Amino acid sequence: MSASDPGLERWRLVLGAPADTCTGGLNGNAAASDRALDWLYGRDPDLARRGVRRGGTRESGTREGGTGPSALTTVDWLDDIHRLFPRETIERLERDAVERYQIHEVVTDPDVLSRVEPNPTLLRAVLRTKHLMNPEVLRLARRIVEAVVRDLMKRIVPEVRQAFSGTRTRRPSRFRQARNFDFHGTIRANLAHYQPEERRILIEHPKFVSRVRPYLEQWQLVLIVDQSGSMAGSVIHSAVTAACLWNLPGLKTHLIAFDSNVVDLTADVSDPVELLLKVQLGGGTDIARAVEYGASLIENPRRTILAVITDFYEGGDEHRLVRTVARLAEQGTRVLGLAALDEEANPSYDRALAQRLADVGAHVGAMTPGQLAAFVAERIGR
Repeated sequence: MSASDPGLERWRLVLGAPADTCTGGLNGNAAASDRALDWLYGRDPDLARRGVRRGGTRESGTREGGTGPSALTTVDWLDDIHRLFPRETIERLERDAVERYQIHEVVTDPDVLSRVEPNPTLLRAVLRTKHLMNPEVLRLARRIVEAVVRDLMKRIVPEVRQAFSGTRTRRPSRFRQARNFDFHGTIRANLAHYQPEERRILIEHPKFVSRVRPYLEQWQLVLIVDQSGSMAGSVIHSAVTAACLWNLPGLKTHLIAFDSNVVDLTADVSDPVELLLKVQLGGGTDIARAVEYGASLIENPRRTILAVITDFYEGGDEHRLVRTVARLAEQGTRVLGLAALDEEANPSYDRALAQRLADVGAHVGAMTPGQLAAFVAERIGR
C-alpha cells in the first residue's frame, strides 16, 4: 500500500517509517523528501536515546538500505532539497544543517558552496568556519558574503536615508516648502485668529523650519560589537549599518570588534564585505576592556553616542565596566547597551548586568538598524 493521499503522505513524513503500516509507503517526490529529511534529522541524538534507528528499525534489528547516512552526500542532499522544497523550507533545512548539526561541509566543501543559495544563515556559518577554509574555498565563500551584504544594504540604506532626511532643527526657515511646514508652530502663532463658531483657525502667518542645519556640529558614533559566536547576526548588521552611516555629514563613525581582545575595524567600514571577512567569531568576552578603548576615542563627550552591542555576559571585570559606563554618562555621553542589532531585534542577554548599566545611566534595549539610525539622526538634528 502506498500513501497516495496528500494528507496521508504528510502524516507519514511527520511520523516517519514506523507509520507505514497505517499510512502506506511513499513514492516519487514524497519518498525523496523523506530521504532528504532523514539524512538531516536522523542525526538527532534523541532518536538513539529512544532506541529508534534511522530507516525506521530498532537497535535490536538490522538496518535496511535506502535511508542511511551513506545514501546521500552533502552535495546530493542540497540538490534534492532545492528540487523538492520551497525556499523558506530550504533556508530552514540549511540553517539546521550548519547550526544544529554542525555539518561544516555546507560551507567548506567547494562543490557544496558552488550550489548553495546565499542567505544570512550561510553567512553566519561562513563567519564561524572561515578559519577552516583554504584560499580556494574562501574565494567561493566570499560569494555568499557579497550576496547577503548586498541584499542587506538594499534594505538598510533606505531606512538610514529616511531617518536622516527627516532630521529637522527648530530654527525658522524662509524657504516655504510643504515638507518643512511647522504644524505646531503655526497653530501657536495663529491662535488669536481662532473662530469658535466655525471651530477653525485662520492662518495668517504660516511657520516653516529648517530641515538641516547650515552647519552641523560634529558628532561621533562609536559602535562596539561583541564578536562571540552568539552575536553573529549583530556583527553582520553592525558592519552594514556602519557602512551606511559612513561619511554622513556631521557624523564620525567608528567600528570596534571585541572578544577577549579589541580590534579597531574603522579603516574597513566603507567595505563591509572585507570587514566581515576579517572578523573572527568566538573567544572570550571582555566588555569592560572594549568600552574603555571606545571611551579613549571620544573627542567631545556631549556629542558622542557610544553603542555597545553585546549579550552582556561579561568575562572580564563587571565592576570596571559599570564604573566606565557611569563615568561616560556623567560626562554627557549617550551610552547605548544593545542586546541585539538585526532585523528581528530579539534580545537574549544577562539581565542583571544590563540592569546595573541602566542604573548608572545607559539606555539598554534592542534595536533594528533603522531604529539605531533614527536614534542617531534625532540626536544630531537637535
